[in-house]
Amino acid sequence: MSLRSALSLALVSFALLLFPHRACAQDDDHSLTQGEIEELRDAAYYPQQRVELFIKLLDQRVKAIQDLYAHPRKPGREDDTHDLLNQFNSIANELEDNLDDYSNDHRDIRKALPKLLEATERWSSAIKSPPDDETYNVSRKLALETIRDVHDDATGLVESQKTWFKDHPPPKANKTGEIDIPR
Repeated sequence: MSLRSALSLALVSFALLLFPHRACAQDDDHSLTQGEIEELRDAAYYPQQRVELFIKLLDQRVKAIQDLYAHPRKPGREDDTHDLLNQFNSIANELEDNLDDYSNDHRDIRKALPKLLEATERWSSAIKSPPDDETYNVSRKLALETIRDVHDDATGLVESQKTWFKDHPPPKANKTGEIDIPR
């Protein structure tokens, strides 16, 4: 377990002790809608599309946070921010797990990586923009750590994928569209 992971786990545990009512409320909380779960399932065999779908889902959560602060304050805004940050963190952790799997399996996601790196910068800026509030500061800190981890993973993957696919080029399709497999 990395130091960041251990620190994140300690922060979450501490937050759960301080805010036990939130822990109970989150049992009913789902980070993804049923439609989003189906989209992710449909993209399961297409790593490139799946990474891009994760980017889209995380962009939606960030947009929802920005919308909360773009309009006059409504009651419950801080709680909504907290919930959206938790959703963001959950989805980003799932993306990070997928990146680890794709790295280990040498799945080709080279085209999605620049988009992901660009998105991590966008997400980080957007999540830092709401004012400090004890309702969501821990969730924000965890989300920012996850963004940093995703960014670091994607940065490492850019180089490792470049090297791997240079040494192991994917098979090319022939004129009929079939893949020629050497025997």
